Amino acid sequence: MNPLLKSIFSPQFAFAIIRVTTPLLFAAIGVAISALSGSINIGLEGIMLISAFFGVIISAFTGSLVLALIGGILVGIGMGALLGYFHLKLKADIIIAAIALNMFASGITIFFLYIFTHDKGTSSSITSLVFPSLQIPIIKEIPILGEIISGHNVLTYFALISVALFYYLIYKTSLGLRIRAVGQNPDAAESVGVNINRIKLYSLLLSGFFGSFGGLYLSMGYVSWFSRDMTAGRGFIAIAAAALGGNFPLGTFLGALFFGIVNAIAIYIAPLGIPSEFINSMPYIVTVVALAIYSIRLSRKKKMLSKKEEI
Repeated sequence: MNPLLKSIFSPQFAFAIIRVTTPLLFAAIGVAISALSGSINIGLEGIMLISAFFGVIISAFTGSLVLALIGGILVGIGMGALLGYFHLKLKADIIIAAIALNMFASGITIFFLYIFTHDKGTSSSITSLVFPSLQIPIIKEIPILGEIISGHNVLTYFALISVALFYYLIYKTSLGLRIRAVGQNPDAAESVGVNINRIKLYSLLLSGFFGSFGGLYLSMGYVSWFSRDMTAGRGFIAIAAAALGGNFPLGTFLGALFFGIVNAIAIYIAPLGIPSEFINSMPYIVTVVALAIYSIRLSRKKKMLSKKEEI
């Protein structure tokens, strides 16, 4: 068998897929929750980046994983609250506000990195803690399956659990019902006493909460340091993943998994002598193609619905 194909059809490749899917899945869940409320958060890139930074800084200076986790989550939620303030209170366009926050996160992390560590680009002068990996009893002993499922970072398992949490939140709680109602028909929701702005704010806070875990994983799980703009477009890829999945729990998971597979393939074909520029651009090319296909399908669906209404 071709060495490349042999490596792709190996447990190590499946393990790598799950590993690279983790930050995308966290961000995609965050995007999906906000999109269901009608206020899509495209600021996940900035939320992930600033949470990744503060996780490393707090863990390095305090020596506490718990404080780093809490700090990263609070910063992510705070970014969601800030976006909500701009959009809901000041009536700013949410897309423009989110872009501004992404740029703010990129600049402020570089500035603070120099202030705290005197490093430029990466946190090479400080030692960050990392979240532990887990060996699952019994499963780790099973050939092939154990190599794929066991041994991942603890945040990877939480990402998988988050899909179930997302489902429960949206379909089994009153908050989830209100989020879907506000997103589908805000006027009808308001007519029965639902506070539209409050529900949209809650969805943005939840978006920041899940996005923060994606950032923490990148700097304290995937690697053990912070680097400038290390999210590398994952927040935007997550938007495509959530859109492809229709913002539903299972669909969002499959969308994130799809892009995780593309990223893993890009990593595995890197040694083949293919230009690095093409390899690095693969996930983004696939993102554009996937969004184009999704837009075409959505447009056709709307046309069919409008024709049925006319009949």
